[in-house]
Amino acid sequence: MKRLENGLVALRALEPEDIELLYGWENDPKLWAVSGTTAPFSRHVLTQFIESQLQDIYQTRQMRLVIETADTLRSIGTFDLFDFDPINARAGVGVMIYAESDMGQGYAASAIEVGVDYCFRVLGLHQLYANVAADNRPSLALFRKMGFEVVAEKKDWIRCGNSWQTEFMLTRINK
Repeated sequence: MKRLENGLVALRALEPEDIELLYGWENDPKLWAVSGTTAPFSRHVLTQFIESQLQDIYQTRQMRLVIETADTLRSIGTFDLFDFDPINARAGVGVMIYAESDMGQGYAASAIEVGVDYCFRVLGLHQLYANVAADNRPSLALFRKMGFEVVAEKKDWIRCGNSWQTEFMLTRINK
């Protein structure tokens, strides 16, 4: 896949050389709550995941792209498509900027902009959705800014230790 880019970020396919990067990101417990992860991933499992990304999204029903800075090509996060449904022309999206020093720099918004354009223009999707925890105010604000609207409130949807957290579903329609 050719890189997808705008002036600030580029989205590119996973490469075998990304194994250590993914190993660090996927095994960081601070990200587990938003990713639904409950246990670490081995390098072997992540290698298999990277290899599966060589297949077409119509086969795997998911796609992970690495977010890079457009100027230095430094890998800073991921843009994910999941639950790809070609019949109903929709998919879930997620974005992750790993380092706190890279947050608030416009990278996530730019990645969503590039990713949404790819989904609507190239994949021909009609609808995208994102699931965001109610207490994740920065992500809620980001997706709203990028044209997503809250369409559902899922009360007590996510278990957090001994408590429960509400999650919002946001959608964006290709008009």
